[in-house]
Amino acid sequence: MRSFQGRDILSLRDVEREEYFRIFAVAEELRPHAESRRNTDLLRHKTLLTAFYQPSTRTRLSTEAAMHRLGGHVLGFSDAKMTRAGDFYQESLKDTARMLEYYGDVIAMRHHQQGAPEETARWSSVPVINCGDGWGEHPTQVLTDLYTIWRERGTLDGLRVLCVGDMRMRTMHSLLYAASQFDMEAMVVAPPDMSLLDDFTAELDERNVTYRAVESVEACIADADVIYVEPVVQADYTQARVEATQERGRTPAAYRVTRELLREKARRDAIILHSLPRMDELPTDVDATRHARYWVEAANGVVLRMALLALVLGAVE
Repeated sequence: MRSFQGRDILSLRDVEREEYFRIFAVAEELRPHAESRRNTDLLRHKTLLTAFYQPSTRTRLSTEAAMHRLGGHVLGFSDAKMTRAGDFYQESLKDTARMLEYYGDVIAMRHHQQGAPEETARWSSVPVINCGDGWGEHPTQVLTDLYTIWRERGTLDGLRVLCVGDMRMRTMHSLLYAASQFDMEAMVVAPPDMSLLDDFTAELDERNVTYRAVESVEACIADADVIYVEPVVQADYTQARVEATQERGRTPAAYRVTRELLREKARRDAIILHSLPRMDELPTDVDATRHARYWVEAANGVVLRMALLALVLGAVE
């Protein structure tokens, strides 16, 4: 198995089956620190730099929390408007990367441009972690999701995963890339204008990913071990920031996961994940059901990112 030390985490295209389980094993070793809310000194001499060109709540804060739990230091920005990349000068990614590498030992980046973390990694001598790039990928979120499934179900093999939402989303891309490493079937439910793109399905076919399109949640929820929900009413991920308006649409019934549908048709042991934030695709009354795991998922984000930071910075092998 390849070493993670010094490695960029840009895409789940590049992660092999045994590497997932190595990340999970390190997460389990470090988990007690997060659960007991006490810090270790594993990365006391290291600094994380967060470069977030797009809004984030969970990803940025859980990455920073992970570094604090490991005893490291954190600096960075959460709004590009406060940097020279976001003002009159529009500083290039190349120049920004060559500067940031002197300030930290690892860079965690979210950007509205697909491929921006990869470009940054070309110019940076320190590891770059992709925390979401436009419509591209979101590897740390999906690693968190898979870790949650593995802990809740005891396996990633032999599972049917219902993926409902916009299939152009970066989480869906990363999840389906990861599915190539496991005996996993994806049932894809999306509006026609948000379905899997031809280039992406060709890549999935080449990787022998098992998936099928289904017209509604109701038509396949009874077969699902895991229900992975994302919105179909959402902001444009290619924009740095999209302000809320009074005219946001409502989610059609075919793409909603409701308490009634879960009671009538879902398997008793099915679990629901959602990367959050949510709208009406997942009503809040689902929170009280036995299926909800998205708050567990959010907590696991700290643990999983602790493992990634420890691995890429060489604190564990």
